[in-house]
Amino acid sequence: MATLGDVLTDTTDGAAASAVAGAFRAARLQAVALDGFPGTIPASLPEAYVIQAAAIRGWPDTLAGWKVGRITGQAEALHGVDRLIGPVFARKIQHSAGQAITTVTAIEGGFCAVEAELVFRLGRDAPATGASITGEAALDYADALLAGVEIAGSPLATINDLGPTVVVSDFGNNAGLVIGGPVRDWRARLGQLEAETRIDGAVIATGMDAGFPGGIAASLAFAIQQAARMGMPLKAGTYVSTGAITGVHDIRAGQSAEIRFGTDGRDGVLGVRCVPAIPQGAAA
Repeated sequence: MATLGDVLTDTTDGAAASAVAGAFRAARLQAVALDGFPGTIPASLPEAYVIQAAAIRGWPDTLAGWKVGRITGQAEALHGVDRLIGPVFARKIQHSAGQAITTVTAIEGGFCAVEAELVFRLGRDAPATGASITGEAALDYADALLAGVEIAGSPLATINDLGPTVVVSDFGNNAGLVIGGPVRDWRARLGQLEAETRIDGAVIATGMDAGFPGGIAASLAFAIQQAARMGMPLKAGTYVSTGAITGVHDIRAGQSAEIRFGTDGRDGVLGVRCVPAIPQGAAA
């Protein structure tokens, strides 16, 4: 099986990949928007994951989880896969309890959105081989399913418009994760879990976990496989955010969102307030 090193040698120039990764990393750390993709847009997902891996290596935080995103339509047909992953870092994970409102940030001129997500927590190490695994088998590595909100974010406002290789290149378009309480009896209720997203009090969308091909179990399986193939197998305690149940909903500084899980919020209610991002420090 090809490693990231093989991909780097065979499909892209290492210096170019590092330059793109460094530009995204610097923009995120300095909280400044990018006018466009900082280099040549990768033609393939393997090339994009090389850029992502380079950015992860230079990011001044600990990898604590992964987000799973969807690839659909013509892009799915082109790349032959219906999902992608991106890293979630420890300092960008916030735990919410009760009715607390969590503050999240958006880079002015960049992209920011909220996504209702269900988040698996691994109870034991997943396989490191990168071999295919079924959704049902993947569930055996999880010890909890939690209510969550992914904060999708990038210094590049057009990130989603430019396609999945661009999304992968910039941390999978992730800017954080808000984690709530556990979903009760989650394994028996898979395929029946609901969510509703409200922004500034208005209902924007509703959805169910059954909306994904193979359900959220398939998202967990994909994360296990892809992370292992990148040489970063999932360990016990890792969080996997499984995909946007109600869609991807733009949010800007000054706005608030509320995500309700289950009928009348029986599986949890998470509130977030968006503020402008501020510089975090120099790029590594």
